[in-house]
Amino acid sequence: MSSYQNNSALRNFSALVDFSNLINSSLDLNFTLNNILLTCLGKFHTTKGMIALLNEENKFIVKASKGISQKIIDEFPAIFSFNYDIDEKFSEYLTKNNFQVYQEIKSTEGLKGLILLGKKLTNQEYDKEDINFLRTILNVGATAIENSLIVDKLKKINRQLDSKVNQLSSLFDLSKEFSGLLKTEQIAKLLVLSLIGQMLVSKYSIIISENEKSIFLENNFDKEILIKIFSQNDIKKIERPLVNEELAKTFQDLINVGVEIIVPMQLKGETKGLIVLGKRNNHLDYNNSDIEFISSLGSLAIISIENARLFNETLEKQKLEKDLETARNIQKNLLPNKIPTSEIFEIVAFNKSAKMVGGDYYDIIKLNNEKILFAIADVSGKGVPAALLMANIQAFLKSICKMNLPLDESTNLLNDLVAENTSNGSFITFFWGILDEKNKTLTYVNAGHNPPLLIRNKEIIKLKKGGMILGVMQTIVPYQLETIEMKANDLIVLFTDGITEAMNKNWEEFSDERLEKIVTDNNLLSAKNLLIRIQDEINNFTEGAEQSDDITSLIIKVIK
Repeated sequence: MSSYQNNSALRNFSALVDFSNLINSSLDLNFTLNNILLTCLGKFHTTKGMIALLNEENKFIVKASKGISQKIIDEFPAIFSFNYDIDEKFSEYLTKNNFQVYQEIKSTEGLKGLILLGKKLTNQEYDKEDINFLRTILNVGATAIENSLIVDKLKKINRQLDSKVNQLSSLFDLSKEFSGLLKTEQIAKLLVLSLIGQMLVSKYSIIISENEKSIFLENNFDKEILIKIFSQNDIKKIERPLVNEELAKTFQDLINVGVEIIVPMQLKGETKGLIVLGKRNNHLDYNNSDIEFISSLGSLAIISIENARLFNETLEKQKLEKDLETARNIQKNLLPNKIPTSEIFEIVAFNKSAKMVGGDYYDIIKLNNEKILFAIADVSGKGVPAALLMANIQAFLKSICKMNLPLDESTNLLNDLVAENTSNGSFITFFWGILDEKNKTLTYVNAGHNPPLLIRNKEIIKLKKGGMILGVMQTIVPYQLETIEMKANDLIVLFTDGITEAMNKNWEEFSDERLEKIVTDNNLLSAKNLLIRIQDEINNFTEGAEQSDDITSLIIKVIK
């Protein structure tokens, strides 16, 4: 070997040692790539070169360049590792931009990238020695690139980890904030502020589904467009986040107003609302971590919104129950708190509402020293409307009693008043009568009520005389009365259909026949004991079943 060759080899060896020390002195990828390029440009006397590395998709991306315009970099063909050396576009790119040589960058892990170098300033070709030296440089540099990539990847993972830790910390803090809020408006405001702070957005919309309608809690997009879109599309059908191509495919009009992402707020797998966001102020795309954070934040918010709704419903229910309890007490006061005593007649009564308030009514009024008026009624329906109508009839009855009219004329007037003050098809079955202690008689009018049972010597007489039910129309056909002479041990059993139609758990009715058998078999009992027997029979029959209607009974027995 000549002296010149020895000197050249020593210089190359020395240069490689210096190069190795230099690029391994830093783990910064840009530093490594730039020094590989500078070393090659200096060694081979060329003014341009570039390095393209493989990304996660196995595609070459330009990462460093010297002496090359941005236009040439932008024109770098989209080639993949498995076909770059036979890609026509790649060959054309090399020729067009005067790249005379390219070489693979390989580490022990495999192919990492390519280096492209321009022509030498001397216009000489790259000889075999140049290529061998270039490969040596790249072999040394490949390890440094591998280390730099690992460090970059670790930095990226650490940044993601830090971001995830920050997001988890934020979610933990926000969960406590959300749990303390019981107003939907406050929850929506906190959600928006959290999104603005974490995602750096200025355009947003928070929508929830309520009674099949889309309710906008917060919005600064063009609301008319959003209303139009979400009135035509059920938000419950959006079951996963929509972003990029999928968003454009589904809601192009939203893209036009600046929407970047839609994330459903779900509860037990069902979409209850949407988070709609615009572009981020830092111009970054929404990545998977961001979408996960937004979804988690939305879940916290929708749970709090649902809790707020349930809390408010509970408050309303408690308020309603309190009002109903007040109404129940008022209604109880409308019923007689004391039954007038008589030497001739034993009178007892019982009332039990199916709900807090009911539509059954009975009354017992001492008209004078000789006469006692009694009445029983069943208002159509149940609950508050029936209770209000029941209060009306009680007021009408009290007023009419003071007019001292015959019972049939009083019934005509009572029907006219009820018809005038009822609507929506409401009506009242009604029975009333007057007991005359001196003459020992019963005068009655039945206005469509279940015929009371007059039991005499185990025989049943049904008291049907009267006319139509109250409230259907003004009186056209006058009501008729009937007067009956009462005898010792006679029983009069008045009841509402809540007794005869009481259901057991097999959906069977108590029935008129069962009631009639009870009263005939026990006709020798006192009025009080007979009423207790009827109550016991009903309770035993309906055990395990819900009371479906108001129950009222009034029993009169002739003592002597």
